[in-house]
Amino acid sequence: MRPRQTLLLGLLLLLPVLAFLFLFSFGKNRYALPTYLPDRVDSTQVGGRWRRDTVFHQVVPFHLPASSGRTVSSQELGQGLYIAQFFADDAASSRVARQLLRVQEKFRHEPRVKLATFVLNGDVANAASLSKLAEQYGTIAGKWFFLTGPADTLQRLTQQEFRLTSDPKRLPGAIYTANIPAGRLLLVDNQRRVRGIYDGTDGREIDRLLTEVTVQLYDYEHPH
Repeated sequence: MRPRQTLLLGLLLLLPVLAFLFLFSFGKNRYALPTYLPDRVDSTQVGGRWRRDTVFHQVVPFHLPASSGRTVSSQELGQGLYIAQFFADDAASSRVARQLLRVQEKFRHEPRVKLATFVLNGDVANAASLSKLAEQYGTIAGKWFFLTGPADTLQRLTQQEFRLTSDPKRLPGAIYTANIPAGRLLLVDNQRRVRGIYDGTDGREIDRLLTEVTVQLYDYEHPH
């Protein structure tokens, strides 16, 4: 190979390396999670110009009995973020709960990450049955909470606050129905906003959940 060709080839091989070093040194790579469940659009006048801002739904604070026998509040869950599961008496709920073991193990030593399983089955309303269910899935105390409550309270949370639909393809925030999709998981941030919606029966969706939890934690540490 001629010297000129060798030099040209060397430059071509070196360019991607130089570009990477430049981006690594001076670039800033940020990925912000979307926010779901829009409530309304507000218009405000800034500097003589109108600016339209979307206001997103915030889940109302709640207090529910847990499998530990004590009452757990949304404030305790939302000090960092929490993943919400809605557990019905079906096979899908069991599959999702087993998948959540991956999430629990991944963030075992991260106190800002909590898991909350809302048990919708009235047959496990008593503390002993709820505790047995939590034990069945290997929950870690203070990390993963099995919660229940009066039927009307759970219905209000699932339908009016988390706005779940029976059709997983329906856009979040659309008109909801009374049927609860047992496989749905929601990621809720420390502002009580829904930042992720996942099909908990799909392993690839759990992978996405793990990634987006990490992204949200990074965003807490590096605010805009």
